[in-house]
Parts: sequence; structure tokens; C-alpha cells
Amino acid sequence: MTQDLISIAKILNFHGIKGDAKIGFTKGKDTQIQKLKTVFVKKDNVFKELNVQSVRFHKHFAIIKFKEFNTVNEIEEFKGCDIYLSKSQVEANLEEDEYLISDLIDMDVFDEDGCCIGKVCAIGENLANNILSVKDANGKEHLVPFVKDLVPVVDLKSKKIVINNIEGLIS
Repeated sequence: MTQDLISIAKILNFHGIKGDAKIGFTKGKDTQIQKLKTVFVKKDNVFKELNVQSVRFHKHFAIIKFKEFNTVNEIEEFKGCDIYLSKSQVEANLEEDEYLISDLIDMDVFDEDGCCIGKVCAIGENLANNILSVKDANGKEHLVPFVKDLVPVVDLKSKKIVINNIEGLIS
């Protein structure tokens, strides 16, 4: 079960005195956070199931009231802990052309002519978009902006990515 859990947010701090949690989450995921009913929190390598009583937003954070916590002291011990959902729940909320990082790692990367460039070894991000880090057979890493114009094909079933290898992208 625990290998099927994916981190989606983090308890940053408490909020107020009634056990509410201040939650940090990925920008643009407000709707998914609003729909939360049950989550898991990992503390000391043990997963604890928590039931969401309410969700509201304050500035760029979610304020979540868990049924299990009614005081600052009860929530404070979970400060810094990640919040997890099952992989199937996360996948059900993915938008078109949105992927889990764990699904992309180790995928083979080809150019538009079918020549193998290497494998995805990491995913990074910058302000504009995510970046695929592709390691070739010689161990050299190439950074590819993860945008539709450069990465038109992501085939999860065959674990294959096709990139438009424009001049200077892969040198």
C-alpha cells in the first residue's frame, strides 16, 4: 500500500489555535486540494490516515481542518510532514498532457527519426516549465524543456518519449 502513495502537499505549520494546518501545495492544484476527503501523513516512517473536515484558502496556502486534530499541540507534531494520496487518486486528477514524475523516469528518449538519445534520469523545473534531464549512452546529461513543441510524444505504455531535436538541443 505505502509504495502506491504519492506526496501531493506538505504541512508547513499550524494555523490558529484549533488544530488547523497550513498546507503548501503545487500552484494550480486548488481544485484537487478542495476535493480532499482522506489523506495520509508520514511521520517517523509510519503512515497515519487523516480525515479532512474542511478546506479553505488563505493567500497561497490551503488551511485544512483534520477531524483528528482540535488543538495546536496535536497538529504541531506533524509540522514538516508530507501529505500523500494513493497513486490512483492522483492519476484520476491529472489533466491532459500531465504526468507523474515517477512514470517518466527511466523512459527511453528518441528523436523524430527514431534514433535513441538516452533515458530520462530526472525532472527539474524552472519558472517557465519542467525540464527533462536525459542521460545518453556516454553518461552525458542533456536538458530538454518539457513543452509540447519539443516533446510531442509521451507514450507511457511503451515507456517511450519522442523529442524534436532542434539544432543545438542535443549536442
